[in-house]
Amino acid sequence: MLNCPFCGAPETERLDVEGSRFVIFGCMFTPQVEPGLSDEEIDDRLRAIVGSDANRYFRSTCDTLHVYVTKGAGARFLTAPAAEGPHE
Repeated sequence: MLNCPFCGAPETERLDVEGSRFVIFGCMFTPQVEPGLSDEEIDDRLRAIVGSDANRYFRSTCDTLHVYVTKGAGARFLTAPAAEGPHE
C-alpha cells in the first residue's frame, strides 16, 4: 500500500481503466501510473513527478486543466449547442 507523496494519506484503491492504472489516495489525489509497476516503482515515479515542490506540480496540473476547458475538448463540449431531447 502506498501513501500520498503530498500529505501521507493512505492509498484507498487502484483502478485499471482502458490500459491505464490510477492510484486513489484518501485525500483524493489520483495519479495515473503504468500498469505492472511494483509499489516501490510507483512510489519512486510519483516522487520524481511531484518532486519536492507541490505548488509547482499543482500549478502545472491547473494550467493543463485550464487549457482543456478553454481551448481543448472541454471547451468544445461546454460551448456546443444544446442537444434537443425529450426533456427539453
